[in-house]
Amino acid sequence: MQWPLIACLLLPGILVYLGLHIVRREIIFVDLALAQVATLGTCVAILLHYEPKSTQAYLMSLGFTFVGAIIFTLTRNRGHHQVPQEALIGIVYVVAAAMGILLLSRSAEGNEELRRTLIGDVLLVSPQQVWRTFALYIGVGVVHFVFRKKFFVISFEPERAVAEKIAVRWWDFLFYVLFGLVVTSFVQIGGVLLVFSYLIVPAVCANFLANKLSSLLIIGWLTATIASMIGLYGSYKFDFPTGAAIVCVLGAALLLTGIFASFRRKPETVCEHSDPKKAVDVK
Repeated sequence: MQWPLIACLLLPGILVYLGLHIVRREIIFVDLALAQVATLGTCVAILLHYEPKSTQAYLMSLGFTFVGAIIFTLTRNRGHHQVPQEALIGIVYVVAAAMGILLLSRSAEGNEELRRTLIGDVLLVSPQQVWRTFALYIGVGVVHFVFRKKFFVISFEPERAVAEKIAVRWWDFLFYVLFGLVVTSFVQIGGVLLVFSYLIVPAVCANFLANKLSSLLIIGWLTATIASMIGLYGSYKFDFPTGAAIVCVLGAALLLTGIFASFRRKPETVCEHSDPKKAVDVK
């Protein structure tokens, strides 16, 4: 259990941070859709007789993810909501999932591969895979740190970004490309469901309890870390599928956080430029 534990402690950090952006953009299912698009690329690679964890499968998955990034960049709504972006995201997810099922139906081990794409197989993660993915995440984190003002204003204060004539579409595309790199690499380790859970559940728990960015990150990271440890222990103790166990613990954490938050008042935000309904202190 050593390397699964290390993977579940090291890798979700960047997912929690990106999840805060996704929740604030109100495109909750974009990560699920991109993860499914990445999985579709893996399905194509399997049909071409490549191993699911091979370099060729990874590059195929990454290529499909970049296509998804372009689609989501071009469909972001600014000023009209006749067709919400969330609807388009849902369509991409459903179509990608259906195409994956069709492709894997041509594989002798299609059912097993489909199960693995959903819940992953984190117990089989290798040290090389953990450190390679962690290095990629550090690179993505460095880019986000260098350009943090642009990413934050686009996610948290989109009206201000437009007013300041920031190239929103370009920065959106860069955000989705980096996001796609993270999602693609983690899908091969943990599967679609675990990617979605690590991205969204800690971020939602944090938003129940705080507004300040540092507090959001700390609460999100603690939620992911504690849920990972409990989920891995439960998986080991009761012989449960590891990814599914962690997802269930994250779900329980969200429920408990929601109950706790209902009995306390959320602190007022201190960000002076944002919409009061969506404000966050990014200092």
